[in-house]
Amino acid sequence: MKYFNVTGLCIPEKHYMVDISSKVKKIIEMVDRGDYFTINRPRQFGKTTTFNELVEELNKKYIVIKTSFEGIGDDLFETEEKFCKEVFDIFASSLRFTNKELYTKLKYYADRTKNFKQLSNNITEIIEEYGKDMILVIDEVDKSSGNRIFMQFLGVLRNKYLAQNAKEDLTFKSVILGGVNDIKNIKLKIRDEKDRVFNSPWNIAADFKLDMSFSVEEIKTMLEEYVNETNIKMDIELLAKEIRSFTSGYPYLVSRLCKNIDEYLDKDWTLEGLTKAIKMTLNEHNTLFDDVIKNLENFEEIKAVVYEILVEGKQISYNSFAYEKGIMYGILAEHEGRLVIHNKLFETLLYDYLIAQRDARKMASRFTQIDKSEVLEDHKLDMEKLLLKFQEFMFEEYREEDEHFYETNGRLIFLAYLKPILNGKGFSFVEPQTRENKRMDIVITYGNEKHIVELKLWNGEAYRLKGLEQLSTYMEEQKVDKGYLLQFNFNKNKKYTKEWIEIKNKNIFEVIV
Repeated sequence: MKYFNVTGLCIPEKHYMVDISSKVKKIIEMVDRGDYFTINRPRQFGKTTTFNELVEELNKKYIVIKTSFEGIGDDLFETEEKFCKEVFDIFASSLRFTNKELYTKLKYYADRTKNFKQLSNNITEIIEEYGKDMILVIDEVDKSSGNRIFMQFLGVLRNKYLAQNAKEDLTFKSVILGGVNDIKNIKLKIRDEKDRVFNSPWNIAADFKLDMSFSVEEIKTMLEEYVNETNIKMDIELLAKEIRSFTSGYPYLVSRLCKNIDEYLDKDWTLEGLTKAIKMTLNEHNTLFDDVIKNLENFEEIKAVVYEILVEGKQISYNSFAYEKGIMYGILAEHEGRLVIHNKLFETLLYDYLIAQRDARKMASRFTQIDKSEVLEDHKLDMEKLLLKFQEFMFEEYREEDEHFYETNGRLIFLAYLKPILNGKGFSFVEPQTRENKRMDIVITYGNEKHIVELKLWNGEAYRLKGLEQLSTYMEEQKVDKGYLLQFNFNKNKKYTKEWIEIKNKNIFEVIV
């Protein structure tokens, strides 16, 4: 019986899998052209599974040497001689059970390679002897990418590539490296003038711009396979769209949600079941979420821009150079020319992380005693009551000395207020397409219901009316009749008002705090 896999390599015979044949076909087109390139994507983005399917297809027309540098000790890079000998052993080990002849030959050359010149010559001899195009695939190169010996090895491959194009040498038709970092941009700081060639040893690499996230159509192929095997009924189109909406096609998250529904939620393939799976996933400790938080803690520039997007509601133009690390680690992404959090699950994870910071945690602790029954009616969330209770809290707790904190962290305060109420039953997120400068649109789901709340800082009556217009337009797009506007007003003479407003046949409940 197949199952949804979230650890390591996915195997078609064992696991329910997205059909990525169209992606593999595009990569093969690059190989056929003789491109050298790096497939650099975040952790758990399906690189290893893609490599496996890619190699299976490439083996039909090429000789492929596929290996990984994961788990290889640092001693490999101690000296040029040690590396040049052992790298042939590493290549050979990948062929031990599939190509005995080439395995034996690579082992033979391992004992006859002591420097990069010999390594270069021996690569030429092997390829010349076989008389067939060879492809070299090396996965998990991140650990090696900052190492001088490894970079010199890439320099050898680079020089042979250029010489082959000039018909002066024979080498691999294509070399593919896999990792998180884009090795094409890595440069070693080498003082020795004669070694300057190694400052950018992989500048021959072709751009790799293939979108490896899963589209709605690709997610559907996995759900269709599941339905065909289990005979379980579901609305495949609807669920595929919703899974894509919450994960932005991040491969691990797609499989994680499906696994949770299938194995832990009684195969509840409904929108309610998906909501439960999302909550379950967000409460799990997994290596992907650990990596996201670790990178936020390790890189202040990532944390700063995440804060600007999530807390301050800023619109930031997408720039892959300025925000390279956040994009590389899969935390940030591009949407219609703007920088956004990659997906809604990351967004919720990061909100919870920010709420847990010292000042926000102190504020959030005041909400732990909220009586949920006051804002729930027949197990449904009463947004009007919820906002009035929040208004009441702000009236009682507001202190002028904390004004800057309230003004800067309005969204975090409201989300901290929501957290104990939604816990276990719903969640909140920000729709990327509604983010504009200083706008704070939040969608709250509870059970099968969806509530749209816009958070705004008071900036005059004209700005208020514009906000009402924008909210009503978004409500029309989302096909909801009721919406909510929460205005943060920090004027000394403000009034804590509340009223229902009708605009463009939409009803909006406005609360000022």
